Parts: sequence; C-alpha cells; structure tokens
Amino acid sequence: MNHNHYHGESSYEPIWVILFLLLILFYSLAALRHNKWPLSRYVFWGLGLFCIMITLTGPISNLAHEDFTFHMLGHLLLGMLAPLLLALAAPMTLIFRTLSLKKARSLSRFLKSRPVSMYRHPVLASFLNIGGLWLLYTTGMYASMKENIFLHVLVHIHVFVAGYLYTISIVYIDPAPHRYSYTFRSIVLILSLAGHSILSKYLYTHPPAGVPLEQAEQGAMMMYYGGDVIDMILIWLLCYQWYKATSPRITQHKGDLESM
Repeated sequence: MNHNHYHGESSYEPIWVILFLLLILFYSLAALRHNKWPLSRYVFWGLGLFCIMITLTGPISNLAHEDFTFHMLGHLLLGMLAPLLLALAAPMTLIFRTLSLKKARSLSRFLKSRPVSMYRHPVLASFLNIGGLWLLYTTGMYASMKENIFLHVLVHIHVFVAGYLYTISIVYIDPAPHRYSYTFRSIVLILSLAGHSILSKYLYTHPPAGVPLEQAEQGAMMMYYGGDVIDMILIWLLCYQWYKATSPRITQHKGDLESM
C-alpha cells in the first residue's frame, strides 16, 4: 500500500469523528426521553464508539498498515470489545422505546423475518466471526487488503458486524425474537473460543504473507491473551444471565441484567 493510500484514508478521519459524535448525540437525545434509562448504558455506548473511532482514525489506524501488532490491536478493539460494549448499551431497546407503536411493530416483524433472524443464530454468527478471521489471515486476503482500499473498508465492516452479531447471539441484552438455550449458546461459545485460540497459535508460526515473524509473534500473543480478557467478560455475562434465569430468589429481588 502506498503513501497516497494512507493520505486518502487520513483525509476521511474528520468525517469519522463527526459521525461518531452524531451517534453519541442521537443516542443521548433518545435516551434522555426515558427518565429511567441507566447511566451505565450511556457509558457503554460512548466507550464502544470510542473503540471504533481509535481503530479507524489516529495513530493506531496509521500504524496498523505497517505493523501487524497494531493491526491485531485494531482487531481486538473493532471486532471484540466495541461490539460487546455497544451490545451492553442496548441500542435496539432504545430504538423500540423511541419509535411509535406502529413503527416499532413493523421493526419487530422485520427482525423476526427469516432472512434477518438467521444471522443471529449462534452457529452462523460464530462462523461469520471466527471463520472470517481464518479466511482473512490464512489466505492472501490480508495482503490484498493492504493494497485495495475497497477490500480494506469491506474487511473492517465485516469484522465489526460479524463481531456484533456474534456477541448478541451469545448474550441477550436487547430483545431477541428467537432465543436459544443457555446450554446451546455455551457450547457454541466454547467452540468459537477454541477456534479463535487455535488461529492465534497458528499465526504465531505461520504469519500472513508479508508479515515479519517477529510482528506475527507479537500480534498472535496479543490476539491470544487480549482475546481471552474480552472473552472472559462474555463468559461472565452468559453465566450470570444463566444463573439469574435459574435462581428465582435472585430474579425476584434484583433486576435482570438486561436492564443494565
């Protein structure tokens, strides 16, 4: 990728910043209409957008083009941490409460439709998330992404969207039209975590084309240990919801995690 490519990307950074500020503003204005909207959700929304912003703009974005370690840091922020934080902000719940009854019902029917709901199936969401990473790093796609701006943007969109779909398919914060059992979601979670860990170990000794071995080792370690930290949060959330769902006393005296 040449320097003109970098310059072309950096010229869009003000647009990204304005977009993120608008998303924070719209979310805040909508949430302020509901007096009991939890403060924690404002924080989750802001932090999630901040993770995306520093991935797409600024030093991390620039260094990610040349250093695989920073690229992997971007993967953790964009594909794992940001989706988790945004899911905890319950954006769909806020949308449903903001829309009129007629529009909310129309949106509900759309989300329950087969073409849309199938992407929230834990197996398909896991395949898109983890399988997409295997495709990116074990083929020539990673090298091509550095030379093709369209592919570069497409990969970043996929990483975030797949990460978000995967997160909301494992833990239910927003309303879920089709709910799967805790046992089933736990099995999918364990298998997907294994796929992520195996890929990080593979990259430690088999770097993508054009990546120096030293960078591959550092990036793989970041993927392995950094991913474990975020995965532990996801595991805790799932187990906590499972515990509360099977504990009548806790459910009676405390609000559900979905009201966080």
